[in-house]
Amino acid sequence: MVDAVLNHGAVEGAVSEREVFIKAYRLMLLARILDDKFASLYRMGKIHGGVFLGRGQEALSVSVGLALRKGDIFAPLIRDAAGRLAFGEEILDAVRSYLGSALGPARGRDGNVHRGRPKEGLLPMISHLGAMISVVNGTLFAHRFKGIKHTVGATCLGEGGTSTGSFHEALNQAAVEKLPLVLVIANNQYAYSTPARLQFACHSLLEKAAGYGVEARLVDGTDLTACLEAVGRAVSKARAGHGPQMVVAELLRLCGHGEHDDAGYVDPALKTSPLGRDCLKMAEAHLNQHTWGGADELAGWRKSAVQEVEEAVAQVQREPGPDPFKEEWCALVSKHLSEGML
Repeated sequence: MVDAVLNHGAVEGAVSEREVFIKAYRLMLLARILDDKFASLYRMGKIHGGVFLGRGQEALSVSVGLALRKGDIFAPLIRDAAGRLAFGEEILDAVRSYLGSALGPARGRDGNVHRGRPKEGLLPMISHLGAMISVVNGTLFAHRFKGIKHTVGATCLGEGGTSTGSFHEALNQAAVEKLPLVLVIANNQYAYSTPARLQFACHSLLEKAAGYGVEARLVDGTDLTACLEAVGRAVSKARAGHGPQMVVAELLRLCGHGEHDDAGYVDPALKTSPLGRDCLKMAEAHLNQHTWGGADELAGWRKSAVQEVEEAVAQVQREPGPDPFKEEWCALVSKHLSEGML
């Protein structure tokens, strides 16, 4: 597990499994606290639009961001705060996007979940319904045409997205062209409120990968160590030229589809099953078991994360929103492509 992620800039200099695990845990914790703050601001009427939390998916998400390195491509989705932070996104980018600051990546001109910095390899989300796979394919083709080697492109998806035409067409393309694509699927059991049994008839989502000749692996999405190992191995194989790789993580979304959704449709039995375990609590138990972090250290890390989030929110709340009389609200196909902002 350590070898798969040590080359990432976020853990540069780490020499042990302990350091990698702690780095991942602290990013998960920061993402959880940041998400909880957004949920609170939404309920206070401070955020317009949707708020979509990654509660229960942080272990999987952070593993993607940590396995990638500078020069790679990452197309995160709405529940990938942990992966974004691990890949290098600043907290201020997230807060500014949600609060509509004119200093954000999109200068307050776009919704809160479509942020990114393409020049740094972080792609803004178009849609979570399989659309980002082909976008990542395109960037990997661009790298190939430019002679840029040993880079990987990764994107995440929910199990519901595997039922869309975009998923099948793009996965087939990646397989035929042997692109270094890593597709990470969070099987969180519900596509919004539609249970998995009504989405697909195959026994396992791994069968969808087999249909296109794509190597795939199944992982317990509540287990941080297992996620780091599975995603890290997939990224390493893609980087080594073995073609697209798929990781399917079994877990449960520990919240509604968004803050507007009470998730009353979730089967109570799932909540008490292994799928319903909180990956953050599982990681804390692992830290205690291996004496990598005691109560005082955990409390200190939490206090530090809370302070970082609160300071970012306080700063952004003092920043101005976009001025409609000064902004040029035009399409990206115009001069805005050369703004140099991203």
